Amino acid sequence: MITAIPWIGDADLPGHWNRVPVKRFGSVTLGKMLQSEDKGNDSLAPYMRAANVQPDGVIDVSDVKSMWFSGSELDSLTLDRGDVVVVEGGIGGYGRAAFIRDENLAGWGFQNSINRVRPFHSNDGRYLTYVLIAARRLGYIAAYCNAVSMPHLTADKLAEFPIPLPPAGEQRSIADFLDRETDQIDALISKQEQLIEYLVERRDAVIRNSIPEPGVSTWPTDKLGRWVSITNGATPRRQEVRYWDGGDFPWLTSSVVNLPEVLEASQFVTRDALRECHLPIAGPGSLLVALTGQGKTRASVTILRIRATINQHLACITPEATRWNSDYLLWSLKSSYAKLRARSDESGATRGALTVDALHRHPLVMPPLDEQSIIATQLYDQTAKIDSLMEKAQDLIALARERRAALITDAVTGKIDVSTGKVREGA
Repeated sequence: MITAIPWIGDADLPGHWNRVPVKRFGSVTLGKMLQSEDKGNDSLAPYMRAANVQPDGVIDVSDVKSMWFSGSELDSLTLDRGDVVVVEGGIGGYGRAAFIRDENLAGWGFQNSINRVRPFHSNDGRYLTYVLIAARRLGYIAAYCNAVSMPHLTADKLAEFPIPLPPAGEQRSIADFLDRETDQIDALISKQEQLIEYLVERRDAVIRNSIPEPGVSTWPTDKLGRWVSITNGATPRRQEVRYWDGGDFPWLTSSVVNLPEVLEASQFVTRDALRECHLPIAGPGSLLVALTGQGKTRASVTILRIRATINQHLACITPEATRWNSDYLLWSLKSSYAKLRARSDESGATRGALTVDALHRHPLVMPPLDEQSIIATQLYDQTAKIDSLMEKAQDLIALARERRAALITDAVTGKIDVSTGKVREGA
């Protein structure tokens, strides 16, 4: 019998609850190593892996892989309704747990990145899943695994993991309560996420509708490169200490394009690096475009509000002030994101890349300067209102997730009387 559960701290559990290792709750089984070939009389079958177990107890079987199993392995490594699957290894996922509810996993096996807990008797796997979600959130699973490099929640460690254990009927009551409450919270989060998606689309539409299109506008269209200078930077050798130590000149990477504007830097180079590596110096009002990058980074653009230099994954566009308003040009390039992204996919590079030449040739409408200023001002005003709504929705999501996590922890540690939803006396 366990006398204390470290991740709960000094809080007392209800007197009729026990403190037990997971192996007293159910049997713990590790899956099999990946087998890519038939060893004779094996069967190809779908299997569960770490990627299928998502945060907050969600099982995602949208991406299914198969491997070879022997007949005895398929008999022993089944996944049945009521089982709990726990991720065994991986920096980002170890300790994630999910309950198999209504998923049709007949004929499935599971890989050795997954531990299966099959509850004994009338124990409720939903309750264990919520317990493990709480323990992981509180950081105890990370401390329990105590790994320096690649952490693992092995089957042996999981079997000995300490948990609070109420009677089976109370487990079901707690799980029912948390199912209801978390479903309501998840529905709220989903609505806010849908609102954010709508606002993002609305924001993009506002920008597109405000920026005149080449071939449609009565204002002249010209190549971007005619009235701007476009350069890209470099990364000074890290081994050359004098390029970095004591540096005070801002040096930027492509991650800055995800900011609305660049007001500061996190890395700095020396004057020797500027001079000897021929780094370009960009001033306030210059635009920075990501030439490479994953996700939405490539072809994204931001505006510089400080003097800085850049690495090779950024292009710096410095407009001629008599032709371009910098803020209007920012919005114009934002409205061109899809086209620039398509150009980058046509570059022939394996991972896609935008080139300085493609930016030079990119056509843009050039309104009179006073019109550019008016359009830019209106866009800042309109997008600021949309951004404010998105920020409020994101704050609501954060609060809801915090409430969800706290509710789970309080319920599985007995602080909440789930029959009333109120804190127990003395808890």
